[in-house]
Amino acid sequence: MATAELPRLAPIPPSAAAPPGAAQAPPRFPSHRDPGVSATLDPRAFALCEIVATAPVAEVEATLERSGIPPLPELVDPVIRLSYSRAAAVVRFFRWSGLSRRHRPSAWTLMIDLLGRNALFDAMWDAVRSAREEGALSPATFSSAFSSYCAAGRFRDAAMTFDVMDRYGVSKDAFAVNSLLAAVLREGGTASDAGDMFDRVKSSAAVDGDTFAILLEGWEREGNAARAKTTFGEMVIRVGWDAKNMSAFDAFLNTLVGAGEADEAVKFLRVMQSKGCLPGLKFFTNALGNLVKQGDAKHALEFWQIMVEGAGLVPNLAMYNAVITLLCSQGDADNALRLLDEMPFNGVFPDSHTYNTIFDCLLRTKKVHEADRFLVEMRKNEFPPTPSNCAAAVWMFFDRYDPEAAAEVWRCAVEDRIWPLDECANQLLVGLRELGRVSDARRYAEEILDMGIAITEETMAKLKSGFEKARKEDVYERLERRWKKGKRH
Repeated sequence: MATAELPRLAPIPPSAAAPPGAAQAPPRFPSHRDPGVSATLDPRAFALCEIVATAPVAEVEATLERSGIPPLPELVDPVIRLSYSRAAAVVRFFRWSGLSRRHRPSAWTLMIDLLGRNALFDAMWDAVRSAREEGALSPATFSSAFSSYCAAGRFRDAAMTFDVMDRYGVSKDAFAVNSLLAAVLREGGTASDAGDMFDRVKSSAAVDGDTFAILLEGWEREGNAARAKTTFGEMVIRVGWDAKNMSAFDAFLNTLVGAGEADEAVKFLRVMQSKGCLPGLKFFTNALGNLVKQGDAKHALEFWQIMVEGAGLVPNLAMYNAVITLLCSQGDADNALRLLDEMPFNGVFPDSHTYNTIFDCLLRTKKVHEADRFLVEMRKNEFPPTPSNCAAAVWMFFDRYDPEAAAEVWRCAVEDRIWPLDECANQLLVGLRELGRVSDARRYAEEILDMGIAITEETMAKLKSGFEKARKEDVYERLERRWKKGKRH
């Protein structure tokens, strides 16, 4: 019976319930008074929680006895789970509730976890020994002990706990290894701590794909590509190429990309492709995002090809726009246009950002004929250029001595109501003046003023110079009077 073993779980003095530096109750264990918990909690369990929370430690058992509430197994677990901040009182409750019936293994596991989380490790081991004799130990019990030691920064003690598991009749299997490594990383340890722990236990315990996934995710967080390569190589030797272990592959490849080793990542992707282990869309989305941040268009295109042609995955609009933006930022309009043409075949349709990004690239790289044709396509698909792109197009066409195309952009901007038109309008007038076409400049200036668009003082100064050069000062003066009149209003 539990009563024979419970004296080993000696009462904890109130002064020892929360030693300096002790870990408090983890967030996953709320208080019984939290609204969301109290609304669904058995009223009897709530009443027992209240006693544990409020009664003086020395009077807990007597108060519980007077309550008349039977310590049913279904009430014990929630009381422990919701009372982590009152370790000394919970020990009294645990002893009292075990007087009439054995505790379930889940209650022992919770009790051991509570003691460990409060850094009461001697009492925790008392409970472990009692639970062993009750046949109530489980892998979850030791997983809890690993977490408690790691939360207290005692990684060596966590490793020693792993070493003695088999003495307590619990196998040191892959679940135990994974629980130990996960606890190290979850509770503030470094990937190097986890790697050292793995090196210590791997010869005496089983490992599986999850073991390597945990380690590789640790190296990914710390950006340690060298250690990631070593771990990945060992994984391939010990568990082989298995598509079920995709989280490990993703973490490894992400580490390489994040460390600027995209060349290596491409090589491994080619091997994975031959093994039928290519990652999914989530990986490619993250990897391409990293490559875009790094400005690595070359490898972005290689990843893109493997993703679309090798893995048969369909990118979404955000992915297309990200890579097209990267290509355009480096002046690669040809590949950007190729991706644009590919989009409908994958059921993805460009938006205004797609078109304007490519149009801006064509303008910056001064591809006059391509920009002219692309503008027609944009309007046909009802994605007009932005105001800034309109102004840039006008400037580029004038710079390449194509005033008709520049004027066409202006007409498009007016017809499509691409507001504000100020920048485009002023660029048009300056361009006409630079080519000496003062008559056209006057005509467009009149039209622009009719539309209520502001002509800047800088533009007017340039027009004045042009009109004077053409000996048409009187024409300029009439235009200037109207301009000044408009400014007053």
